[in-house]
Amino acid sequence: MAIYTRTGDDGTTGLQGNRRISKSSARVAAYGTVDEASAAIGVALAECADGGIRSTLTAVQNELFELGAELSGPGAGPPRVTDGMVEAMEGEIDSYEAGLAPLANFILPGGTRLAAAVHAARTAARRAEIRAVELHECDGINPNCIRYLNRLSDLLFVVARTANARGGVADTVWAGGGGV
Repeated sequence: MAIYTRTGDDGTTGLQGNRRISKSSARVAAYGTVDEASAAIGVALAECADGGIRSTLTAVQNELFELGAELSGPGAGPPRVTDGMVEAMEGEIDSYEAGLAPLANFILPGGTRLAAAVHAARTAARRAEIRAVELHECDGINPNCIRYLNRLSDLLFVVARTANARGGVADTVWAGGGGV
């Protein structure tokens, strides 16, 4: 079977239920940016030797696949992204944050290669959240998708800080000096 189908040559793509929509639609932008965030996490995983962080990032990639599937298949079954997923992520954030020094200043993305890659994934997650909000405004989606993506950028922030701490590299404080 060839990877190409030629069915998208007219600028449309297929959704579940044989529905076709424009590739420039808010729905395609939303699930495409979720895919981008997952790919960015894959880059971080390529730098990751820490078993705990690896487990967290791998779980997130799997959940992003569920989220993307939900966005690409409107009305195709019960919601895939649940309150429980959001609450579990909050627990992960709390767990990582408990091992970090309190944040007194804004920090710049960077540090270890892993932390820098996780920070890049965090920005892709923020962009995915924006696209999900845009889709929600025009077509309505499961609000847990937005909540999940909002928490994801927070999780990736504390994972990046953890990667720096475990790698023996201090976070870089923003030169503007503003406190948080």
